This record gives sequence, C-alpha cells and structure tokens, in this order.
Amino acid sequence: MNARRSFLTEDITVRYAGNAVLSEPLAIGCEKIARRPIKVVIQIPCRDEAEQLPETLAALPSFIGGVQSVEWLVIDDGSTDETTQVALEHGAHAVLRFPGNRGLAHAFSAGLEAACRRGADVVVNVDGDNQYDASAIPRMVAEIVAGRADIVVGCRPIERIGHFPWWKKRLQRLGSRVVRAVSNVAIEDATSGFRAYSRDAAMRINVYSRYTYTLETLIQAGQTGMRIKGVPVEVNPPTRPSRLIRSVPEYIARSILTILRSFLIYRPLEFFLVPSGLAALLGLGIGAKFLFEYLQGHGDGHIQSLILAATAVLAGAIGGAVGLLANQLVVNRRLLEEQQLSRRRAEWRQMP
Repeated sequence: MNARRSFLTEDITVRYAGNAVLSEPLAIGCEKIARRPIKVVIQIPCRDEAEQLPETLAALPSFIGGVQSVEWLVIDDGSTDETTQVALEHGAHAVLRFPGNRGLAHAFSAGLEAACRRGADVVVNVDGDNQYDASAIPRMVAEIVAGRADIVVGCRPIERIGHFPWWKKRLQRLGSRVVRAVSNVAIEDATSGFRAYSRDAAMRINVYSRYTYTLETLIQAGQTGMRIKGVPVEVNPPTRPSRLIRSVPEYIARSILTILRSFLIYRPLEFFLVPSGLAALLGLGIGAKFLFEYLQGHGDGHIQSLILAATAVLAGAIGGAVGLLANQLVVNRRLLEEQQLSRRRAEWRQMP
C-alpha cells in the first residue's frame, strides 16, 4: 500500500490511499473497449456508515473484464462516526470528506466531480447501505463502454421486494410514471440511485436539490437528449431503515416539488402556457356570457361576472407572457451549460 497523502481545499478534506487495481484488457461485448485504457470509479455517498461500509465495500468489484482500472471513492457527508477511517482500512482508494452534513444530492454531485478529476471514464454510484446487488456493476459498465447508453439505471424488481410496504411500491410506480411523462424516458425505477454514468454525462449533470438527485437528474438527462437505459438488478436484505424517507408526506411533497421545478426549468413554456390558457378561456367564456346577457337587456347586477372575466383574462395574459420570457431564458441556460461543459472538460482533468 502506498503512503497516504491528504490536503485541504476550502472546506473539503481529501485523502488518498493505494492504487487502482490493474487488470489485463478483456472484451465485454465490444471490441473497441480493449483498444484504450478504461477507468471506472465507483462512488459511495454515505454518512455514518462505519458499521455497514465494510460489507458494502467487500461486495464491490475490484476487477471488471475489459476495464484496466477500478477505484472506490467514498464521499463522507459529515459523518460523526469512523466512516472515513473504516473506508480507508477496507480498501477505498480515496475518501472525499465534508466537515458537516451537506445532503445526499450535494455528496452525489461532489462525487461526480471528484471521480472525473481522478480520470474516470465511467462513474458508478451505489448507496452506502449495500441495498443494491453489486454483481450488476459489470453489466451496467458494459452498456456505457460499448456506447449503448450515456446513463444506465439499475432497476429493482419493485413488486418482488418483500421488505417494501405496499404504499412504497405504489409510490415508486406512480413516481416512475410521472417522471416518464415529464422526461420522455422509459425507466421502470426512476428513484433508483444505482446508476452508471459516462464521463461526458457525469460532466453534464447539474443537481440543484439538496434532498435527492434521482428524479431531477433523470428529468434533466431526458430533456437534454442523453441516452438512458434500464438494467434489471437485484437487491440485498435491508440493513437499516431508509434515512431518505423518514416521513411519507414529506417525501411525497419534496418529490412533487422536485418534479415541478425540473419541469419548470426545462419546459417553462408548457408549464405556464397550459394554466394561462385555461384561465384566459375561462375569462373569455364568462365575458361572452355577460355580453350575451347584456345584449338581451339582462346585464344589470352581473358586474361581478365582468370583473371575474377581466381578472381571468388578465391572469392568462400575464402567465402567457411569463411563459414566453421563461422560454427565452432556456436558450441562455443551454448556452451557459455548453460553456460549463467546456470548462469542466478543461478543468476536470485527472490530477497528477
């Protein structure tokens, strides 16, 4: 094991230990993959997982056929236990440690950047509680390396998971249907965090939420034209209760807010135009009825209808104008994202 080194950035401590596991190139479904070195970084965002982390790391592959280098990157999101020490003692090649809890979504994003800076061609994200069967990782990586997808989602057999309560299964199905409708992505398990990203996809991802990244990144990927593929995966028995779903109403409310915000960011014209159009039609209908009554000599006493009609038409006009302006901002956002991608390609190079 090589000597460890550590340094401090503004608020992140990074420790390195050991080298990547090297292997001879073997074909895994595409001959092109053996022509250049491929590096896979498996990132594990976690917090207070000192007890579970040894089992999680032990299940991860240190060798993947056709891949020259596999590294394990643990993102310690402000743990109060010995997560960092345990990770290094059980084979993690690097630990990215926050001094305080930043949230799962932030840890996920920081992991993508750290993995790309370590030279990852493929980034695989797994949870620290070992809920996913890691034996699916080679199949997920193969889809990326072979160029068949930019993002691969490990889809769990929701209906066969015995420890999922019925309401969670229904919510999973409903959430996946909503995300499919919003993002135009046919993924059966939209809330699965077991995913593989190509280097380019990892650089394109932006996460604005601090709660979770699964729904937001899937909608973003679908709206920006990334190729997304689902791969069936199995799950392990639960090791602890979910820390993400502590309250069902809160989880539902946050998920709805995330979907609405993502829809607003990527399809603002439809977001504003539909309710604005309905409001305008309602106002015009009420106004037409008032005008008909007025021409018939029965307009007296219906001034409230006239005020309601004017208010509805005005609201529809304002909503439509806001939608058009927001749609113009989409053009600026796309230009900024292209500039951001160019900057990341230049800056997120492998560290010496």
